[in-house]
Amino acid sequence: MCSIKNFIFSVLVLLLPFATFAQDTVVVKKQAKRFATATFNGDFRTVIDLTYPKLVELSGGRDTMQKLIIERIENLKKQGIMTFDGSVGSPGRFYKAGNQIHCLLPETIILRMFNGRYVGRSYLLAISDNKGKSWTFLDVGKMPADVLHKLLPNYNNDLIIPPSGKPMFFAD
Repeated sequence: MCSIKNFIFSVLVLLLPFATFAQDTVVVKKQAKRFATATFNGDFRTVIDLTYPKLVELSGGRDTMQKLIIERIENLKKQGIMTFDGSVGSPGRFYKAGNQIHCLLPETIILRMFNGRYVGRSYLLAISDNKGKSWTFLDVGKMPADVLHKLLPNYNNDLIIPPSGKPMFFAD
């Protein structure tokens, strides 16, 4: 009887990290989708709420960051971009980075123009300071390594960020 209890306990101890990992995957994907949707819909408050706080701080605070986002979108519209859309893929492997957890999610970005659309690939870096209960994000597709390391001094260099591909144009 004791050996059966020990076996069941051993199996539970072995499987518990996998159950937690699966839950983290669902949570991070859901929150990343919320971040992306807010970005594409111009919901700046949610975008800033879900942006890694140190980036918001380095940008000059919430108000300044909102102004920067609005300026960037206005510049894209002046270049003929009419709408923004996209999707977030499944998170990759989770990495321990100091007291944080990091993972990378691929992101597809679609910029629609009057004569077609640009489709690009980028990456969101998800960061959790509370063992995966909640996540904040950085778009790291074209972020220089020195800026990334300034924002995340404990960044785990085992997490490799692939280069973003050049956007492709598709005529409608």
